[in-house]
Amino acid sequence: MAFLVALTGGPAWAGPNDYYGTASDRCAVDDPEIDELSGLVVRPGGDMFLVEDSTPEPNPGAGSILMYHLAADCAVLNGGPAVFAQDPNDIEDLAGRGETLWFADIGDNGANRETVALITVSLSPSDPQGPQVYRFTYPDGPHDAEALLLPPNGTPYIVTKELDGRSGVYRPGAPLDATSDVMLDKLGEVEFAPTGTPGGPVGRAGQVLVTGGAVSGDGQFLALRTYTDAYVWPLESSDVWAALKAPPVAVVALPDAAQGEAISFAENSRNLVVGSEGVGSVITEIPMVQPLTRSLGAAIEDDFAELSSSDELKWGALIIFVLVVAGRALYRRLFGRKPGSGAHGH
Repeated sequence: MAFLVALTGGPAWAGPNDYYGTASDRCAVDDPEIDELSGLVVRPGGDMFLVEDSTPEPNPGAGSILMYHLAADCAVLNGGPAVFAQDPNDIEDLAGRGETLWFADIGDNGANRETVALITVSLSPSDPQGPQVYRFTYPDGPHDAEALLLPPNGTPYIVTKELDGRSGVYRPGAPLDATSDVMLDKLGEVEFAPTGTPGGPVGRAGQVLVTGGAVSGDGQFLALRTYTDAYVWPLESSDVWAALKAPPVAVVALPDAAQGEAISFAENSRNLVVGSEGVGSVITEIPMVQPLTRSLGAAIEDDFAELSSSDELKWGALIIFVLVVAGRALYRRLFGRKPGSGAHGH
């Protein structure tokens, strides 16, 4: 997969896989009723919320939202699922901010839904609230989607699941309104390329299909996953689209799983936690082993400064830098945009 480092041909730094270490199992879900895990939120205390996919019968989630509260060791709490009497079409992701959970009813395998929905539920003991439904329409026709990104400012972003790897990024074009449909704005696309990582139900195509999203609890990072890999970006000021327009700073090959759709950041807001559909799903954690605190652009500037300070390499680095800048300028003049490939925003 080609990222900005491949375009510049310039100085090297920690590669996109060097920030995360070896995956390990947190626990296994042993409740046989949990067989279509589609959304995951790890809470500050290490406990988790899981949501089941909702599709037509015989799936047990049809006609309601099934949400499970699990202890850190995957033991089901409260005697079973919380059942919310809301009839979703296809729940595909889960996000949480404070005591409010957001269920992403955005799946559309047939690309024929007139609207998609986000459903909020407040779990606050002082102000519990049942499902609140917000419906949305796409400006460019129906899309299948499985990823919801919810930054600290509460603006939801939907990232679509596209066979060609060019996932659309959408957010509401007006304030959320439970009484009428809101049109989504398309901000652009994030393009994913095959990685060669094994896993998923559809072979090589699964390497570019976005199946889940998450924002860290501290709001400093966001992640998107495919069936096989996770991509991590730094996030500033809740501006998800600004983050996604840059290349990811980490690309993580995930453990081979039959149908991996769930992703969350761990309670430390750094490690990744993932799960797959199927009975006995193993919840896996991938630790961050190097601090991820800078954008890729900042890394380029810092590393170039270090390289060019060397007396021996000063003139060679300067020539490379000038050629890169001149090449970019010529490309923009001829084609009107900055070159790029791999997973990046357009």
